[in-house]
Amino acid sequence: MTNDFASLKRSSTNNLDRLTKEIGKLAGGTNQRESDDRFWQPEVDKAGNGYAVIRFLPAAKGEDLPWVRIWSHGFQGPGGWYIENSLTTLGQKDPVAELNSKLWNSGSDKDKEIARKQKRRLSYIANIYIVKDPANPQNEGKVKLFKFGKKIFDKINEMMTPQFEDEKAVNPFDFWAGANFKLKIRNVEGYRNYDKSEFDRPEPLSDNDSDLENIWASQHKLQAFIAPDQFKTYEELKARLERVLNEAAPRRASNDEDDEREERPASRASAEPKTRSTLVETLPKATSAGAGASVRPPWEGDDISLFERLAEED
Repeated sequence: MTNDFASLKRSSTNNLDRLTKEIGKLAGGTNQRESDDRFWQPEVDKAGNGYAVIRFLPAAKGEDLPWVRIWSHGFQGPGGWYIENSLTTLGQKDPVAELNSKLWNSGSDKDKEIARKQKRRLSYIANIYIVKDPANPQNEGKVKLFKFGKKIFDKINEMMTPQFEDEKAVNPFDFWAGANFKLKIRNVEGYRNYDKSEFDRPEPLSDNDSDLENIWASQHKLQAFIAPDQFKTYEELKARLERVLNEAAPRRASNDEDDEREERPASRASAEPKTRSTLVETLPKATSAGAGASVRPPWEGDDISLFERLAEED
């Protein structure tokens, strides 16, 4: 057993307090079309139902937290789709966030409705171990990345910070004292619903520390997904936003930009483009040079279905 892994095991009982504090803080040049086989998503049947058992894993070696969170926007305007990660993820100014603030403070109910349609979506990425995947049993026993929304994270939070005194706090990311997560997916009014998902009783993922160390060594680094070079600059995002909200803009700006967006139902298109376009022009210019050209994260090839699936998790 390596010294690093032995240290992870010794700190097992202390990690829950540290992660609970982090949750408290939360409360207050590649081919963009390439799939990333590091990511796993549960498969559903024709009725939209699915089931799998996974285990959330501890922080990867050299990292402090077992998850990263990402804010993003996904909406349609006359000039196409705006599907971008938000600079608010990095604690920076973002043109859509500023536009939404202006719309919300305008006093118009119509503007508020537009702001709601353009609001941020929150997602998380974590390492998981796949215990059971009936639809694809070849995945069982593998370490994968899992992107999920607020509802699943709320269930994680409930495990770590139970509401009632007869419930024991559990760190679901722990190898030894954690618990398997039974992912139960239903189709509710056309959207994926995770309400019936639940954690099993706490138990070690394995009684063999050598096996656990191998799993730990197989985990993927998460901080790369929120590195500055994974985000477009303020000016790039503002220019994209102006094209999307401009009535005269072509529906597809280039071959590299989200040509599958037209699959989105027209009823979900944002309204009042002229008002929003005018407001965009009033947004401030970036006060400092932002990150370099963005390399869009690989999962965004399925952004539309992602936003559809997470719509109920806001």
